[in-house]
Amino acid sequence: MEELLRYFPKLEAEKQEQFKQLYDLYLDWNSKINVISRKDIEHLYVKHVLHSLAIYKFLQFKPGSHILDVGSGGGFPGIPLAIMQPECEFKLVDSIGKKMKVAASVAESLGLQNVKTQQIRAENLKEKFDFIVSRAVMQLPKFVKLTMKLLSKQQQNALPNGIIYLKGGDFTDEIDELDYLHVDTFDITDYFEDDFFETKKVVYITH
Repeated sequence: MEELLRYFPKLEAEKQEQFKQLYDLYLDWNSKINVISRKDIEHLYVKHVLHSLAIYKFLQFKPGSHILDVGSGGGFPGIPLAIMQPECEFKLVDSIGKKMKVAASVAESLGLQNVKTQQIRAENLKEKFDFIVSRAVMQLPKFVKLTMKLLSKQQQNALPNGIIYLKGGDFTDEIDELDYLHVDTFDITDYFEDDFFETKKVVYITH
């Protein structure tokens, strides 16, 4: 938790308590279903919670916004973002049912009324969203092709509706394939100093 409070020192008591509960909840679930790698669980707050909250640092969604988390797994980045922004609606989807079971259980344990979960592939969704978030579940061009059509045309945020993708390493070739779209990348080290984020970026894609 200290890593989280270092960057969010004014976090409200209720949110602090929810973030604090995450460790035991994921530790318990991990003993039944391997949702987070064994070696990563002790670094939950840096590698999963803070990484997810790079999106919050990049853009705070306007109240009433609808956000889709694709390939959410056990609930990242959706659950940390939902804790931070209880006035926004988050839908977490994954094609693997047992991972969605974990995400749903964690959200329920934390009392997150603004989280819905569904076992479904993104390409089968019919709803529209203000933003789509994800953590490097597939190559960018493929992800864009599957999800861009799910963006709502109605705008209500400080930035145009789009995809906010967390990705590490060199993916210049992938961005080159998206030359028909507007793509910006931002270094997560601008938000968090930890070595883990050295090559990690927030990728923002819009029409």
